[in-house]
Amino acid sequence: MTEVSHKSYKSHTSYKSQLSLYTDGGARGNPGPAAVAFVVKNDKGVILGKSEYLGKATNNQAEYRALILGLEELLRMNVKGTSCFLDSELVVKQLNGQYRVKDKDLKPLYERIKKLAGEFEEIKFSHVRREENKEADKLVNKELDKHSRY
Repeated sequence: MTEVSHKSYKSHTSYKSQLSLYTDGGARGNPGPAAVAFVVKNDKGVILGKSEYLGKATNNQAEYRALILGLEELLRMNVKGTSCFLDSELVVKQLNGQYRVKDKDLKPLYERIKKLAGEFEEIKFSHVRREENKEADKLVNKELDKHSRY
């Protein structure tokens, strides 16, 4: 697992109410070697970023697992509300109830996120273009590069 800059958030309650979560997951091949990453931002920029190698997974599985990793971290930080930004339109539409989750492998991941989301007082899922998710995307690719056989 890779972790990037981490500033103290415990003594800054304003961080807790203004944190945004950006997540990304990717697989080289579908399925193929996969990794996940998230960054937590406040109004001043990135305060925390983490990535993790998954092994073999699909792109959609990686997108869901990236969000799970990020939400779990926010809960450890005692964050009560957040806006989540993903570049996977499919996952966002599924989480917002616009699309049904038909894939049997995604259903348990979807249910896990819904359970985690229920632990927040306020949570929002939004789609962003890949260009607006550069930090998380960079961490995913760095993690995949570390595990590449080439």
